[in-house]
Parts: sequence; C-alpha cells; structure tokens
Amino acid sequence: MIVLLTVNGRELEEIQKVETQTWNLAMNLNPADGHVMGYATGWAEDIFVGTYTEALTKDYLNRVVWNHPVSYIALVRHQAGEVDAVKVFRFKESARSLLSRFQDMDPGREIVTEGGPLQESISRNAQNMEDDPIFSVGGDLAFNWGYTDNGHRIVLTGGYLSSREVNDDNTHGLGNDFHCNPLTGVSLNDHWNHEISNIQDCPNTRWNTCKVQLQGTDSGKRKDFLKSGPVYGNYAIYVSEEATSFPSPGSILDLELEVERKLKFFQ
Repeated sequence: MIVLLTVNGRELEEIQKVETQTWNLAMNLNPADGHVMGYATGWAEDIFVGTYTEALTKDYLNRVVWNHPVSYIALVRHQAGEVDAVKVFRFKESARSLLSRFQDMDPGREIVTEGGPLQESISRNAQNMEDDPIFSVGGDLAFNWGYTDNGHRIVLTGGYLSSREVNDDNTHGLGNDFHCNPLTGVSLNDHWNHEISNIQDCPNTRWNTCKVQLQGTDSGKRKDFLKSGPVYGNYAIYVSEEATSFPSPGSILDLELEVERKLKFFQ
C-alpha cells in the first residue's frame, strides 16, 4: 500500500508492507495425562513425544521443530487450546535449536534470554496466577538449572534459584527432578521426577510441615512429599525465527500460527 504525504512542503511516498511471521509448536505439557515430562524425559533426547492429533491436550514434543534453529520463544498457558496467558522472549544466542540448548547441561544453569519478556499478555479471566511457575514471577528464562542432584529444565530468574551446592529442593518450574544427575540428564530413580511445580517456599528442611505443591498428578512415587494439585492449564512452548509478538489471550492455538507485522518505509 502506498500513501502520499506532504512534510514541510515536500511530497513523500509512505509504503506500507505487511509481513507474515510464523510460530511453531515445539512442546506441550499436560501435568495430568499420566506421562511425566521430568528433567530426564524428552528435553535432550532428540525424540518425538505424543501425536499431532493430541498435541495440545497431552504431553507433546515435535522432534523436527525441536531441532530447528530459532531466535524467539513463547511460553503459553492455555485452556483446551485457548490462550490464557503468554510470555515472549528473545534468546541471547540466536539461530540455535531447542535441542542444542537443552543438551547444554554441563555446566548448565544458563540464563538464555535477555531483556525480560518482549510481550506479556494475561487474560482478565485467568485464574491461579499467584503462584504460577511462569506468570507469577518476572525476569528471564534459565535452562537446565542444576544443583547437587536436582534439575529443572525451565525456570525464571525472578523466582528463587538454588545455589549450585545447596541441596534444598526449593527451585520450581517446568521439567523437574529432585534426584538426578543434572549434568547428564539422567534420573537416578523414578521417585522424585515431576512435570510442573508451582512457585513456593518449601525447602526439604521443612517437609515435616509442608509438601511440594505440584500441578496435576504427573510425578514420581514419592507422593508423600510431592503433592498433587489443581491443573492451571496446559503449557505450550512455541518458537520462531523472527516473530516477536504472539496471538493474544482468547486466541485458539494450532500446530502453526501466523502473525502479521506491519512495516512502513518512506521515499
């Protein structure tokens, strides 16, 4: 589209152009589908998890998207495919795949985005936001947060992050395990893995008075300390090479989403 403008007596042409940019679904986490995506499952394994038809209702990992170089990431909480809340971030290091980032576990503990969210949009009807692992805390994304025998795949720097040598079991996020080798991605048993834990202050020195509050039922055998709880939604991870904005709350998700970016040029 071309628009003629007059500026200080000089006639200019304003050229308006619309670019279409694409987001691709890389992962979906449903913490109550009977499949536990803990620290050791899927993230660094170069495998396909789930099916296309259940990509937004059960645990899902698209191996092709997971291997594709990307520069932007969106974390999306949704209710049966309808966007509830979203945060968009820019990676510090562009054009790397999620697989390569999650395989980078030794030494791990890497803050992978910069500048905080490019977009943070939350539905006015969204519930359970006060301790949501993504939307109740600020900061940037950190991957592979390991300390002693604990590992967490995605956490935010605005939350509490355990020091490397402190074994307090008190960091919370997506893809967790309280008994693993975080440098190799191997779980040491099937007792302490759990998919999603909420933001809380319940170190293991206080487990006689508190339990670790999870979303859903997808966790290891130590149900006496890992407490199942309400599911706040599914959590989807979308990635893009160039898109910096994501469809707003109320939008319906799919395996691939397009957004428009309007550009203006003068000549």
